Amino acid sequence: MNVEADMTIVLGVIAGAHGVSGRLRVKPFTGEPEAIGDYGPVMVRGVSREIKVTGAGKGLVTIELEGIKGRDAAEALKGAELTVTRADLGEVQPDDEGWFHADLVGLAVEAPDGKVLGTVSGVFDFGAGDILEITPHGGGADVMMAFTEENVPSVDVAGGKLVADPPVGTFETEEEKAKPKRRKRRRSPKARARENARAQGDESSNG
Repeated sequence: MNVEADMTIVLGVIAGAHGVSGRLRVKPFTGEPEAIGDYGPVMVRGVSREIKVTGAGKGLVTIELEGIKGRDAAEALKGAELTVTRADLGEVQPDDEGWFHADLVGLAVEAPDGKVLGTVSGVFDFGAGDILEITPHGGGADVMMAFTEENVPSVDVAGGKLVADPPVGTFETEEEKAKPKRRKRRRSPKARARENARAQGDESSNG
């Protein structure tokens, strides 16, 4: 895989302040939430800052950033990305897939026929395997999909996309889900018997 060493990788996004001391709540994009602090200083709006993880829960981590003191300073960073370069993540081990979870965030999600389904907005592990959070191309709420070989047969980080074959209904809008499904009409035993008798009669006449 040919991935530029200086490629910017988003490790997480600041969701807001935590308390009054300057700590921040962050939505992480790393496989293990606390791993967001494992790659050294992070870039935040063009400034390199040391990072320390102080807690985790409900899909968010709590961090301290160098130089950020007080609630106002923390709230001012709401929506800012925490980034590193691809080189900062180190080398992928030969027995790994060839990419980090953070590499997947921002990739286009395409169906096998090339139709664009959405964009990867997060990768999580809640204890039962990796989960992709995908923002649908047509708008609407983000969807969660198990990151399995069956659901995602191909990942092309260098090409900026992954191919997904999601379970039926994964990308249905709320409006589509609310539509009544057409049910196959069930025939009664008598109706089936009449049809079988007609079919047998046709075969006899043809014989």
